[in-house]
Amino acid sequence: MNRYSIFSLARNALSHHEDWQQAWRSPDPKPGYDVVVVGGGGHGLATAYYLAKEHGITNVAVLEKGWIGGGNTGRNTTVIRSNYLWDESAHLYEKSLRLYEGLSQDLNFNIMLSQRGVVNLAHSEHDMRELKRRVNALRLNGIDSEVLTRDEVKRLIPILSCEGHARYPVLGASVQWRGGVARHDAVAWGLARAADAHGVDIIQNCEVTGIMREGGRVAGVETTRGTIRAPKVGCVVAGHASVLAAMAGISLPIESHPLQALVSEPIKPVLHTVVMSGAVHAYVSQSDRGELVMGAGIDAFNSYAQRGAVNVVEHTVAAVCELFPIFGRVRVMRTWGGIVDVCPDASPIIGKTPVEGLYFNCGWGTGGFKATPGSGWVFAHTIARDEPHPLNAPFALDRFTSGALIDEHGAAAVAH
Repeated sequence: MNRYSIFSLARNALSHHEDWQQAWRSPDPKPGYDVVVVGGGGHGLATAYYLAKEHGITNVAVLEKGWIGGGNTGRNTTVIRSNYLWDESAHLYEKSLRLYEGLSQDLNFNIMLSQRGVVNLAHSEHDMRELKRRVNALRLNGIDSEVLTRDEVKRLIPILSCEGHARYPVLGASVQWRGGVARHDAVAWGLARAADAHGVDIIQNCEVTGIMREGGRVAGVETTRGTIRAPKVGCVVAGHASVLAAMAGISLPIESHPLQALVSEPIKPVLHTVVMSGAVHAYVSQSDRGELVMGAGIDAFNSYAQRGAVNVVEHTVAAVCELFPIFGRVRVMRTWGGIVDVCPDASPIIGKTPVEGLYFNCGWGTGGFKATPGSGWVFAHTIARDEPHPLNAPFALDRFTSGALIDEHGAAAVAH
């Protein structure tokens, strides 16, 4: 390291970031835009970015009631994968995974993608049959996946309790090696910076309080910072989607639940992959800082609370300690909840609504973060062209009247 680099490091270490350039602008809202995107999480920012990059629509505002990435984007467990059973889901999540694989270069921002593999455990013969079915379905769709025997699982994850006398004996597993984790806030920041560079206005602390309609079509939104007119409005607000839809007189088939997660104190590296078990409602990975990041199932109660429920956290910790006995001595550092919006078939809604010019992207349940770039890519296409892309056409709102559901409960119930 040369002398200039040493002095530069010292100067930044002693500063309080007073002279650091902002990553994106903080403009006041204009009276009108070509498109307003409601929701400044990963999906909303990705939508705005791809509207500008892929479709040349730059007169766009992203409205966020709090701060960028302060909702579910900052409250998830960062897992990325595309090992979904049904063709419609597999193609959409695979598109997202492929975008993730090039996202750091595309945004010129390190999202800290770590394709360390995602392992789904089987604890019974039934589990093994279901895993093999899923692996075969994925291979037919050209998506990487394979089955591991118990011995292969033990060699891959030596600290996992696989023995027959264990409470949750491991018979085998499936693995997607391209799966892994990414830094959630880096994804949001990178997308925000890139969208801003294309001219998109990112407006924080701007809550939408009403959706304006004129003659059966959307005309704009009412906000805490005034009226903003737009002929097209895309809503991407996760757990609050049904609240926003009600402002436009639309009823969505969605329930909102807290989804539990927690992290431990940092420890030395002991787990180099993501391990999931749908049977015991728990999964775990280790962050780059050494924390064990654990996830659970949803709280059964409908709620907008962003906190962990003791009974759900206790069940998760007990299950993880049965799978990894050495984790029993590790202390929990913090717990939280993200608000997930769940459709009856555990698949999202991405498309047009009965109100012309109003589009909704919601119902991702536990699959939101891993879908971020793919979701934004297809939603931007839908808004720009006023018609869905073939990847999101099956996820239209009218499937709940036609009966063409996409049942992904097995993939999305807990195993993110």
